Amino acid sequence: MTVRLFNHVYKLGQLFVVLITTFLFSGVVSAQTAAEEEQAITGAMEAMDAFMLGFNARDPEAWAASLNYPHVRFASGTVTVWNSADEFADTRAFENLARAGWDHSHWLTRDVVLVSSEKVHIATVFQRFNSSNEVIATYQSLYIVTKVDGHWGTQARSSLAP
Repeated sequence: MTVRLFNHVYKLGQLFVVLITTFLFSGVVSAQTAAEEEQAITGAMEAMDAFMLGFNARDPEAWAASLNYPHVRFASGTVTVWNSADEFADTRAFENLARAGWDHSHWLTRDVVLVSSEKVHIATVFQRFNSSNEVIATYQSLYIVTKVDGHWGTQARSSLAP
């Protein structure tokens, strides 16, 4: 009887050690994941800031540098793919926007909806303004910002904006 009791207590002790080790390890993993997610969100938001700064400056090279490639845009019923920064920088977007009265844009909201250490999905609302700072239009969009070779950049975006 004493041996059976000892074996039972021994097995419970082993189970306790496994449970405690699992609990402690899962806490470390969760903390690392939370830190990685925070770093990813920071990198993605900085990339989106660079996107808007390059866009508003009408600087095609700076705008192109805020992206990762291939870069995909879903808008106006089409899907456009740019394979390189040089290809993207050869844009006519600023001319087309100026014809529509556009002067600059601003983010209204940027809500993280999915995050991993190397990819962040961000639901946005942005507005376009004319030179008198009057709102031309407001659009919802989804940006997929990725980390490629250490560089955070927008890799895909979808909106109803023309």
